[in-house]
Formats: sequence, structure tokens, C-alpha cells
Amino acid sequence: MASFGAVSQTELGRRRQKLRQQRRARLAAVVWQMLAASAMAGGLLWWIAQPAWLIARSEQVKVEGNQWLSDKAVRSLVPLSYPQSLWGIQPQALAEKLESTGPIAKAKVTRNLFPPSLTVEVAERLPVAVAQPTAVLRSNSDKEKVGWLDARGGWMPSDSYTAVRSQNSSIGPGSIPGTQPQRSLPTLKVIGPLEQYRAYWPKFYQGLSGLTVKVFEINWQDPNNLILKTEIGTVHLGPYSSKTAEQLKVLDRMRQLPKQLDSSKIAYIDLKNPASPMVHLPELPPSLESSTRAQN
Repeated sequence: MASFGAVSQTELGRRRQKLRQQRRARLAAVVWQMLAASAMAGGLLWWIAQPAWLIARSEQVKVEGNQWLSDKAVRSLVPLSYPQSLWGIQPQALAEKLESTGPIAKAKVTRNLFPPSLTVEVAERLPVAVAQPTAVLRSNSDKEKVGWLDARGGWMPSDSYTAVRSQNSSIGPGSIPGTQPQRSLPTLKVIGPLEQYRAYWPKFYQGLSGLTVKVFEINWQDPNNLILKTEIGTVHLGPYSSKTAEQLKVLDRMRQLPKQLDSSKIAYIDLKNPASPMVHLPELPPSLESSTRAQN
């Protein structure tokens, strides 16, 4: 019994020693794993922080899908400061900010690893008019305010849009096979301070675009009298109001006016009261007026 007890004590000592060795081995393994993970994380951070993974200039932003806006114009809308870590860029946030600007209807931003770059794919809102602050551009400040308007009132500088050939245009009679028609920029002109009519523009343009009467110019300089230059003559609408949509409808119904009255004999068409449109004739010069009275 004494011998058995002595053997048992010896065996227990060996087992305790073995357990201590196993615990030390496990602890060493955990320490090594932590060191290895830290080293890998540090190496990854060092790798990410290398200049090779920076968006250092706007040329590293590739633009796709633009047909009207120039690449430079789209890049100017991307809210990035350079240099910028490729890994710190949030594509979804960039896309949402782009879509909040006037000319961009839809945007998708993708990060590219090789080479480090961004791809920005956009769908544009097309320009519908030229906007300029005054009829005569007297200063550089006025010239800088000339730009393009889209249907929602989004504004872009005059050099932003470029005329391009339509990719999906059908070939009509008389067109040359193998060529595509030129998609020209709009010629409709809107004159006046942008802040004066921007809030009204989307609804106003919606009504304007449905007209069969061609409108060449919209003068919004005087907020109390909106003036249109159209193919049937100059039209005075008065201030923009809830009646404006009805005024445009009345204008469209007057499209046959040139067949009834020579447009050169019309000073302007008064639609301030759409229920009672008036055609104003030019005033006679004083000398001619006196002569006419003498004859009578």
C-alpha cells in the first residue's frame, strides 16, 4: 500500500508538470497569434497608406455615361479633396452627393485597385435652355453667370456641356447612310437673375415644353412682367402666378394668329388676363400720326 501511494504521488506530479507545460504552450501560441495578427494589421495599414493607393489628382477619376457634360464638369462635381486615400472613399456617399446636384440624375461610383482610381458612371439631366443674367453682358461677372439650365432648374457653367452625336438617333429621309445626326444644344434663352425664377422654373418649363408655338426667349428681368419672344410675336404675361399655366394654354390656342394678322403689325400680345387676351398695335410716330389726323 505504501508503494502504491508513492507511485500515485509520483504520477500525479508528472501529470501536474505536463499540464503546466501544456498551459505554457497554449499561452505561447496565443501570444504568437496576437503578434502575428498585429504584424499583419500593421503591414496592411502600411500597405494601404502607401502613395500608390492615393487618389492624388482629378485625372484618376474616370467618367462614363456622360453625353452632354464634359469629363471636367463631372469631375468638378465630385466632392473630393486631393490627395485622398482610395480606402477612405465611400462610393455610395459620393454617388448620393452627385445625385443631389442639378445636372446629375443618377450616379454610380466604383473603386478600382489596379491602377488606383475611381469610375463615376452618370446619367445626365439634359440642358433645355441658356441662362444669362442680363440681355447685354457688360461685365466679366455677367459673362461668368451665363450657363445652361436643365428642366429642374439645375445650372452649369457655359463650358460644361458639349454638342455630341446621338448614339440612338434614327436615320430619317435624306440622311446620309453611315452617319448620325448632330444633337445640338438648346437655343432657348432665359434672361434674368437665376435666383429670381429658379423656384418657378420646373413647373413653368413643364407648361412651356407642351406648346406647339415656338418660344425663342424668356425675359424674367422684371418680376412684374414676364415677356416671351415667340414665333407669333412678343407676349406679355405679367408676374408669374397661378394663372401662368392658363396663359400658356391661351398662347398655344393663338398659334393661327399670323394667318389673320401680319406679325409685323403687332407690337405685343397682352395675356395678363388670359380670359381676355389683347393684341397691341405699334404706336404711330408723332409726325405720321399728325399726318393721318390731317387727312381725316
